[in-house]
Amino acid sequence: MQAQPAPRTHPPGGKTAAFRAALPYTLPICVGFLFLGMSYGFLMRSQGFSVWYPLFMSMFIFAGSMEFVTANLLLLPTFQPLHAFLLTLMVNARHLFYGLSMLDKFKNLGWKKPYLIFGLCDETFSIHCAVTPPAGIDRGWFMFFVTILNQIYWVAGATLGSLLGYLIQFNTTGIEFVMTALFVVMFLTQWEENKDHRPALIGVGCTALCLVVLGSDHFLLPAMGLIILAFLALRKTFPQEVPQT
Repeated sequence: MQAQPAPRTHPPGGKTAAFRAALPYTLPICVGFLFLGMSYGFLMRSQGFSVWYPLFMSMFIFAGSMEFVTANLLLLPTFQPLHAFLLTLMVNARHLFYGLSMLDKFKNLGWKKPYLIFGLCDETFSIHCAVTPPAGIDRGWFMFFVTILNQIYWVAGATLGSLLGYLIQFNTTGIEFVMTALFVVMFLTQWEENKDHRPALIGVGCTALCLVVLGSDHFLLPAMGLIILAFLALRKTFPQEVPQT
């Protein structure tokens, strides 16, 4: 009696299927990135930068809050590399923890892994953590398309905002306040989502102290360093998350 051939196992869905599965999860982010990116493009144009600056900065920096800060760094009378490096490290320090939590998810993804590391913004991280690719969808391609779609939305918004800055002429006085508004909204969101307000109060207190002592020109880096030291000193007093099983 002839042995029956083993049943064929179908490989995971291809790139098209992964793209279709990833797209719906990124559409809500698309709306926010387009409008916020446009405000960034308008800001860059109002400060005299050509369209190439927001285009390439959004492509190669791809860190929303840091891109707003970079606009001011580029306008300083003298460039201070150490200051820029430390400021970038502190503003985006949370990505160190994002990266650690993604080690297993990014394992064995070949050439996609470097780009997934580079493109790991807050919104992409949220999707990677909360969404499991549908059955039959290749995990690597799903994560790749989530990442690249989110970056495309940001690049498109920043570029469109800069181009509109050429076409739409209006008084841009005060538009630089968009960066302040961005951080205020982030602060209020964290305040509402967390019952323990000590981290927020520590941040406000350390910043206010350094501002009073050092002045508005030199308070930022010392304030962020003081915040980190305060968190390290009080880390055992903060509630620990219970691991889910």
